[in-house]
Amino acid sequence: MVHSKKPKASRADPILASLSKNALRMSDVQLLHGPHWLNDAILNFYFAYLEEIKYKSNMDFLFVTPEMSQCMLYMDDKELHGLLVSQHQVLRKPFIFIAVNDSHSRDRGGAHWSLVVASRPDKSFFHFDSYGGGNTNCSLELVNNIKDVLDMQHARFRGMRCLQQSNDYDCGIHVICMADQLTDYVNRYDSVDGVQPLHQDVIKAKRNQLIKLVASLGQHI
Repeated sequence: MVHSKKPKASRADPILASLSKNALRMSDVQLLHGPHWLNDAILNFYFAYLEEIKYKSNMDFLFVTPEMSQCMLYMDDKELHGLLVSQHQVLRKPFIFIAVNDSHSRDRGGAHWSLVVASRPDKSFFHFDSYGGGNTNCSLELVNNIKDVLDMQHARFRGMRCLQQSNDYDCGIHVICMADQLTDYVNRYDSVDGVQPLHQDVIKAKRNQLIKLVASLGQHI
């Protein structure tokens, strides 16, 4: 099982918003204000937001945070079964959204994010990579490790056409925007097939939207 310790308050770096055990500190939110890579905390927090708030009543979706996907890469079938089947009822989930990092360590790290969507209706693992497919090998490695436990042994791995980032730091923003677009599309059509690439305007607007989201959720702390 993956456990996260509840973060402690800090005057120097206070918590600005918290969901379940995923918290954002001031230093995390500052990354949204400029040309910076997003860290694990922001991706973890946003995927928690999708699951706990935006799609709380949607039993078809499972959102796998970067923290969780990194652990899954090194788990055996017994450990994966305990996490995904017993804890998250993954066999009842038609759509699983997985943030993938290119780190080859159990600890946090890596320099690039991409998004894998496991779709039972499409019998496919869809891979959306905003940086020329640089994360394909890492995503394939993860898919090969989890497909038996997901009971998706015969699903295809499909690299999908998507908007490419115009710099070297916006991969996390692309993953968040693609997760937004894909969940909305799947809600309408019950399939990932046919989804169109994002527009650049969506990427440009997302950092400010995230800052506003954190501020609104922070009111409840």
